[in-house]
Amino acid sequence: MATPQTTIGLIYDYDQTLSPNYMQDEVLFPHFGINPTQFWKKSRELVDQQGYDGELAYLKALLDYLAMDRPTNADFRHLGAKLHFYKGLPEMFQELNSVLSEQHKMLGIKIEHYIVSSGLKALLDGSQLAPYVKKIFGCEFGEDEDGRITFPKRVISHTTKTQYLFRINKGMLEPNEDVNDHMAPELRPIPFQNMIYVGDGPTDVPCFTLMKKYGGHALAVYNPDEENRASFKKCYQLSALADRVKHIAPADYRSGSHLRLLLEEMILGVADSILRRQRLEIEEGTVSAPHF
Repeated sequence: MATPQTTIGLIYDYDQTLSPNYMQDEVLFPHFGINPTQFWKKSRELVDQQGYDGELAYLKALLDYLAMDRPTNADFRHLGAKLHFYKGLPEMFQELNSVLSEQHKMLGIKIEHYIVSSGLKALLDGSQLAPYVKKIFGCEFGEDEDGRITFPKRVISHTTKTQYLFRINKGMLEPNEDVNDHMAPELRPIPFQNMIYVGDGPTDVPCFTLMKKYGGHALAVYNPDEENRASFKKCYQLSALADRVKHIAPADYRSGSHLRLLLEEMILGVADSILRRQRLEIEEGTVSAPHF
């Protein structure tokens, strides 16, 4: 039996997409007295001099810097409550439901939100965004018998982010579920054409590419308050030069903003296409009675 496929999945990067700040710089480094310049220099050296992957380098550097403090994941979640976001968040997550018409809702069409980040999941779990998000995927630390963070148990890089799009596509949201298991397209709860991915730059290119390949939707956001226009230039290159995304917008999630208008139109477009597919299935499955 086919799955209804009436869910619209909105998937977001975090740093520079939902927040103008990097989560570590905003809450982690100030709390533990870590100098950001020195930290990222050490992380870069691990990549350049010892061949570390970028995400593993910053996680190792973090463990080294926190060796004396030995925090817990619960400590990180507590710090996550201090994270700040772009204007309009987290309110937008609830407000978008009003975009769907009563007809859409009667057919079971709904919106789900996901975050896929190379940052720390524990920080996001403690943030004001968490109650509105179906699932948060991020880097994670294991804990020792005293609850102190030890070795990284999950690392998400910009290339492995695509694995989590397939997890959302197949409804395999838990790490013990093998996302490589075959699943027929009609059984996948959120087909790619029902997905909208929001990112900010080159690290989101694999996800942008996947959306384009499988009929999903993607847009890139930039910080409108940046004086050097660096984030805008990244988005412009993704759209005008690299043809990775069709739309770019300032990261303002408030009602009536350019970004909100784009998201709302994309949601309506997906919802209407679900409606048309359902009507077509009903028509094709209906056999007219004989006429005399």
